Amino acid sequence: MVNRKSLLIFFILFFLICMHSNSFAADRDKSYDKRFEMMRLQEKRIKQLEKRQQEIIDRLEAEQKEKIEKLKAEHRKRLEKLKAEQKEKVKKTGSEGIEVFKKGDMSLKMGLWGQAWYQYISDYDTDETGQWDDDLNDFMVRRTYFYIKGTVTPWMDFFVHYAGDRLGQKDLDVSSKGLGTSLALRDGWARFKLLDDDFMLQMGRMYVPFTRNYGTTSTKSMLATDLDWGQGGYRSGIFYPQNVGRDDSITLWGNVLKDQLQYRVMLGEGTEDSGKNPDDNPRIAARLSYNFFDPETKWFNAGTYLGKKHILALGLGMDYQEDLILNNKEDDYLAWTADIHYDQPLKNGALTCQASYIDIDNTVNGISWTQIASGDDGQIYSGKTGYYFSQKIGPGQFQPFVHYQYFDPDESSKDCTNFYGLGLNYYLKGPGNKLTLEVSHMDQEEELESTSIKDHTMVILQTAFGF
Repeated sequence: MVNRKSLLIFFILFFLICMHSNSFAADRDKSYDKRFEMMRLQEKRIKQLEKRQQEIIDRLEAEQKEKIEKLKAEHRKRLEKLKAEQKEKVKKTGSEGIEVFKKGDMSLKMGLWGQAWYQYISDYDTDETGQWDDDLNDFMVRRTYFYIKGTVTPWMDFFVHYAGDRLGQKDLDVSSKGLGTSLALRDGWARFKLLDDDFMLQMGRMYVPFTRNYGTTSTKSMLATDLDWGQGGYRSGIFYPQNVGRDDSITLWGNVLKDQLQYRVMLGEGTEDSGKNPDDNPRIAARLSYNFFDPETKWFNAGTYLGKKHILALGLGMDYQEDLILNNKEDDYLAWTADIHYDQPLKNGALTCQASYIDIDNTVNGISWTQIASGDDGQIYSGKTGYYFSQKIGPGQFQPFVHYQYFDPDESSKDCTNFYGLGLNYYLKGPGNKLTLEVSHMDQEEELESTSIKDHTMVILQTAFGF
């Protein structure tokens, strides 16, 4: 009996132990599963954190790369700007002088520039017999300029220019004006910026704001060898009242409409000859110029930009002085002009074209070698074109050009005159340092015996130099 009870108790205890073991194993398995799940979730979370961290790292690297590229672009831009400024300085050297002083807003530039000529002219009266049947070989210093430009404040600057023109030219000696011999004050003015570049006041001796050819164009950057005939070019005088192309005056001028429109209005002396202007009446001159592409905002413009600017400029000008006595009659002098200037940069160079029309009533000064005399009415038609080759040949670049002018007096008894020529510029540095060869011809519709109204052929060899 005892053995049976013991055996039963043993089986019961064994059963209970097994049941407890199974329960413990199940709980243990559940605990393991739970821990595994937690480890899996933790691993998943770690991967998510790693992914997010990588995304942050990638974003930061992209932002850093973008910032670096931006800084590189800004650096390149600054370098290009500095290079452009340096090129501009180099380009301006030879046309705008060298800076010799700068302190704060104050600065001073100085320059020296000139032209030397050999000029051959057929049918000239070299022996002064009145026959006009000789040849002339004339060597001269066509222009010599010494100038100073200064800035006093951002709102005030000045320009002083001493010059000699046609030094050594045969039959010319007006030393008080620096013509033929000596030097004289050619320009001398101060400018005040009353409303920045929109409204400026300029006083002194300066260009007459009438034509583009000799009212705004710098003689250092002309397309042809010289100014137009009748405006001081080649062997001619100037038909309007002036002091070697300038006048002592006050001028209001500025650039408006986003600098596309430039205006100039002058009140000046005009002709001061008491025989021509006994009432001492002042002259009034004015000019408007509208640029469709690049603006021209300076006092001096270029006759050819050598591919540096894209210009389409339309200009209008007028010049007036009342009650002048010319050719023994009293009348008002009035002249007006319309002109166009086109400069187009191209792949291998640049094209320059100019044309103008001038209408004159009661011209103050006669036009040399034409039949338009003082007191006459008449018209002048002018045109010129040139092509600049940017490819260097030797140390410089070539620019062939042609020009034409037609002088038409109103008086029916007087005949017209044609003046035309072709030439070649060879630029060594900027527009102001070059060699030029030109052949031109003065063609009369009707020659007049024993006068300068003859057909003339001219050959000019020029060197221009300075800074």
